[in-house]
Amino acid sequence: MEEYRKILLVDDNENDVELILASLEEFNIVNHIIVAQDGAEATDFLNYRNKYEKREKGDPILILLDIKMPKKDGIEVLREIKNHPNQKNIPVVMLTSSGMESDIRECYKLGANAYVVKPVNFSDFTKTIRNTGIFWILINNTAD
Repeated sequence: MEEYRKILLVDDNENDVELILASLEEFNIVNHIIVAQDGAEATDFLNYRNKYEKREKGDPILILLDIKMPKKDGIEVLREIKNHPNQKNIPVVMLTSSGMESDIRECYKLGANAYVVKPVNFSDFTKTIRNTGIFWILINNTAD
């Protein structure tokens, strides 16, 4: 059986998480998805800390990262990832409700690979997640 690489989904909105997971599953994107509820949990996962201290080795193939979160926001997490020598090449897609030009500019400046604004409409939301997943998980090639 083929091993599917992990995706790290970082989002504090439970409804968005459920929709994202359902949308990816609907389109047969079967990678193992780790959900972090905030930026601090995401960096714990990436750096094998706290409850992730003994997790299986290996970086996610993709990080889907919200901006507005408690404890540590997505921009701070992005900055840490792109400044870390072993994590900087992990594709990071900002998946957020913020369409603020300053957020978009800052994320690209820090090295985000893409910036996707979550649509409000359910149908558009699922299509956006599907298209994002198809490109970054099925089409885009990454080095191990």
